[in-house]
Amino acid sequence: MRKPALPDPQTGRLLAWALYDWANSAYAALIQTFVFATYFTSQVAKDSTIGTTQWGNAIGIAGLLIALLGPLLGAAADQGGPRQGLLRALTGLAVLTTALLWLVRPTTDDVTLALLLVGIGTVAFELAGVLYNALLPALAPRSRIGRWSGWGWGLGYVGGLLCLVVALFGFVLDDAWLPLPREDAEHVRATFLLTAVWFLVFSLPLLSLRLDPPDGRKPLLRAARDGLQQLAGTLRRVREYATLVRFLIARMLYVDGLATLFAFGGVYAAGTFGMSEQQVLLFGILLNVTAAIGAVGFAWLDDHSGPRATMLLALTGLILLGTSVLLVESRTAFWVLGGALGLFVGPAQAAGRSYLAHAAPPHLRAELFGLFALSGKATAFAGPLLVGWVTWLAGSQRIGMATIVVFFLLGLLMLLTVPEAPRERD
Repeated sequence: MRKPALPDPQTGRLLAWALYDWANSAYAALIQTFVFATYFTSQVAKDSTIGTTQWGNAIGIAGLLIALLGPLLGAAADQGGPRQGLLRALTGLAVLTTALLWLVRPTTDDVTLALLLVGIGTVAFELAGVLYNALLPALAPRSRIGRWSGWGWGLGYVGGLLCLVVALFGFVLDDAWLPLPREDAEHVRATFLLTAVWFLVFSLPLLSLRLDPPDGRKPLLRAARDGLQQLAGTLRRVREYATLVRFLIARMLYVDGLATLFAFGGVYAAGTFGMSEQQVLLFGILLNVTAAIGAVGFAWLDDHSGPRATMLLALTGLILLGTSVLLVESRTAFWVLGGALGLFVGPAQAAGRSYLAHAAPPHLRAELFGLFALSGKATAFAGPLLVGWVTWLAGSQRIGMATIVVFFLLGLLMLLTVPEAPRERD
């Protein structure tokens, strides 16, 4: 009699890896995009235009810090630094600063506190993501890298969606499950505590895994020193990897656009279309539904046709729909086109991650994932700063947000010069 097959332990590790996307997407959805960003610009800042500029400056400065620290962190981890301890510490810092956002009241007196907390939290959140993304090629079979990358993004969007639903029905609606006082926006501020708890609880499966080798890791300072030498060596050999350099530049451009879209999506909805926190939450729920559908659906295309083809299709959709969203005057049209835009957000991100996992030479894979982190953060400050300053100079959110489409277009043009990644099978 045949014994029943035992569960594959590697599948369990991959599920824990993907669940971290579920956990941290609550921060991206509620803090960076839909709730706190809207709350800050509409209730904490002096007015929406000044608030948009302040928000752009804060996110831009955080992006600059990530650009400086991300490559060093990634290289240090590649060189044997305490990957597990760093991931735990950065996740804990992001959770703590998110919980402290409860202290931000709807008054201009708390502008500095708000920007400081969200800046620190964003840096910790993104640096933890550097370590998280670099785990994928070590955990997933090569024939399923695109699938797991897309499933991770899809699971993240579902997690963000469910957290938005709980925030909306649990705290924000007039007949919410917990009828919190409306004075000092306690019903909105409670969603920041919810986000912190959500992030912490669903991160635990990954954080509890043994991510470091059993023979120990290098001390952090030594790993950082060796990581600097590794980065310097890679830069000296950069001409040997011209294709990967072009891909990283293309990714840098369109990820700048996506990061800026996340940072200002809720701000734009509130400022241009006059949407309340409740309406922005509903729009966020719609966007997460379509984004999850797109991420999961395009994951199969990634494994079938390749990550480059997936990225090109996704960027084309982002350009066409992003332009349409900026031109419409009707709130109904904004809902329809904005929801459709979500279908192409996840695939652009997930396919970039799987492209490098396929294209990187095995002996340089960890090192190149350090540069992958650099390409996503080196100019991450540019988009938010550009939107903030163009909005201020033009006195128009529409004109400021149009810079996002330019980033998508430049990324698409650069990606056209990049060949499809070789996809060896297991």
